[in-house]
Amino acid sequence: MAKLFLVRHGQSLWNLENRFTGWHDIDITDMGIEEAKKAGIALKKEKIDIAFTSVLIRAKHTLSIILDELGKPDIPIVMDKALNERSYGNLEGLNKAETALKYGDEQVHTWRRSYDVVPPGGESLKDTYNRVIPYFEKEIAPLLKKGENVLIVAHGNSLRALIMYLEHLSPEEILEREIATGIPITYIFDENFHVSRRDP
Repeated sequence: MAKLFLVRHGQSLWNLENRFTGWHDIDITDMGIEEAKKAGIALKKEKIDIAFTSVLIRAKHTLSIILDELGKPDIPIVMDKALNERSYGNLEGLNKAETALKYGDEQVHTWRRSYDVVPPGGESLKDTYNRVIPYFEKEIAPLLKKGENVLIVAHGNSLRALIMYLEHLSPEEILEREIATGIPITYIFDENFHVSRRDP
């Protein structure tokens, strides 16, 4: 039975500053480094055959710390922008509270927590889903079907899209799902490539 491990990158500087980050290439904080180390410790007993990550530094840095913690820096790594965070377009770099004052709480909440509403110049969660899932089906699912264990280190919304797919969630259900930084989520697949267990 293959295992899929999902990890959201450790806290980034713009997470800390409550800014829309999206595709901006912002590194992790000291706390993010600690979160990545804890993720590595949590995965210590697991066999990992290959790792995937986005092209953004916060995910790549988190992955390198996890692999160092595992003592397995030579695991094959595949980087692809298909796993990047959702683009927030013109909102990127803006403080979320200040943006709410400018556009109104309801509008900002809609941009952040709707499935198919696009922020100015950015992507909806639906758009993110439509790039993450074809990539997963083409590049990652075949490895899992062969029995390989896969680690993906990515972002809140790219992982939310993948979780929606794996758990057959509705747009309303996935919008309620919070994904903590640096805490591995494990999916175990049966021989028919159905999720037989999720932890936690």
